[in-house]
Amino acid sequence: MKAAQIQKYSKEIHLEINNVKIPKIDNREVLVKVEAAGVNPLDILILNGSIRMIADYDFPLTLGNELSGVIEACGKDVVDFQVGNRVYTRLPVNKIGAFAEYVAVKDEAIFKMPKNLSFIEAAAVPLTALTAYQALKEVLNAQPNAKLFIPGGTGGFGAMAIPIAKAMGLYVITSGSERGRSRVLSIGADEFINYKEENYAEVLSNIDYVIDTLGTNEIKRELDILKPQGKLVSLKALPNYRFAVENNLPMWKKMLFALVGARLDRLAARDKKEYHFLFVQANGRQLQEITSLIENDNIKPSIDSTYKFDDINKALQQVSTGHSQGKVIITF
Repeated sequence: MKAAQIQKYSKEIHLEINNVKIPKIDNREVLVKVEAAGVNPLDILILNGSIRMIADYDFPLTLGNELSGVIEACGKDVVDFQVGNRVYTRLPVNKIGAFAEYVAVKDEAIFKMPKNLSFIEAAAVPLTALTAYQALKEVLNAQPNAKLFIPGGTGGFGAMAIPIAKAMGLYVITSGSERGRSRVLSIGADEFINYKEENYAEVLSNIDYVIDTLGTNEIKRELDILKPQGKLVSLKALPNYRFAVENNLPMWKKMLFALVGARLDRLAARDKKEYHFLFVQANGRQLQEITSLIENDNIKPSIDSTYKFDDINKALQQVSTGHSQGKVIITF
């Protein structure tokens, strides 16, 4: 089979399409023939080695974190799935490889695709939807009627996070460029801030939760708009000691992340607020809940563009610019 691989961490986007063996499955795995795969900023971070302290990989490494496809074989202990099922998944962190024609994946990490989505649409869902779900449910413990701010919510993440947050009863505010206004309002956002015309830090206050998508330089301003005891979870800034403990990382990483995240923890603690960092995990049970929500509310992800598998490097270049209005997908 063909797989898009790297031989080492690199700042350059240059994946090789190699011929490799179709993976063998164990008793609790299924073999999925990949139909489409999502291309994400996370793939760029893995490529350039930015997240080595969280997840370090052996080489050659097949990149790709999320996909949709059809089950071609099941391990003998798999009971909830069968050959022919259309499924989607965010692959486990320690076993990525969606940029390939076939993938072996644990049954606990997959679920059946929403019936209202195509393969291309389904491949755009797992990573962002699970990120939103885990941020809101597990980290923030978000309560109905609370106010949530998602800066930069006009891209692929916002397309999933906004309707999930609305389904949980939250009041959702987001920001972005003017061309994204009508789309985010149509999927449930209660307020939209055009970042070129307004500074969210000057117009927002008393916010319960922030999901940071912009990174370290914005954390102070995002913390400033929170009410006392408010919570911020970052998808892009720095891990901290709390993150290391919650993910059962070894003691040396706990000490390292305690140092790395100390400034952000101090900024938050100053006003009795909380800073969290999230690195999304595979979870088929949560995908089942997300599937129900997508089907019941007919939620559609935002697709920016699609590329053929042979154009994987062009797709990654597109994502690296940061200007995609929605998800970039490769098809097989």
